[in-house]
Amino acid sequence: MKKNLFSLCFLGLFCLPNVTLAAEPVTCIKASEQDVAGLFTKWNDSLATGDAEKVADLYVSDAVLLPTISNQVRLTNQERIDYFNDFLKKGPQGKIDSRTIRIGCNKAIDTGVYTFTFKDNSQGTARYTFTYVWDDNSWKISAHHSSAMPETVSKP
Repeated sequence: MKKNLFSLCFLGLFCLPNVTLAAEPVTCIKASEQDVAGLFTKWNDSLATGDAEKVADLYVSDAVLLPTISNQVRLTNQERIDYFNDFLKKGPQGKIDSRTIRIGCNKAIDTGVYTFTFKDNSQGTARYTFTYVWDDNSWKISAHHSSAMPETVSKP
């Protein structure tokens, strides 16, 4: 009886599928605060080109864009391009008023307040959050939320 039980246990070990208990090691890319601030500059510079596709190229393919001047959530590259085609007609240039940057393994968050000046010299201030992910060889925007300030902002 003991021999049969031992044989069954031994046979069971060989019949089990190979299971890897340890995950593949993850290469952790960490940006500096200066790197993350530079990602906003890169995005803002892409706005200055007037080319919606160049702006959209800074986002991962499944990024979420919650834009300031549209009620539509933009989930696809084409939806983001459509939004930026309209937004870029206004000639926006952004400036960070305040920010907090958080950095992790293969991700970073830049959140704060920015003000846009448009080609007609009007301005708009909004709260923003950019989340970035390391996408194999570069930092890309994975989520971007921007919302107008709920109260009037007075400038000094």
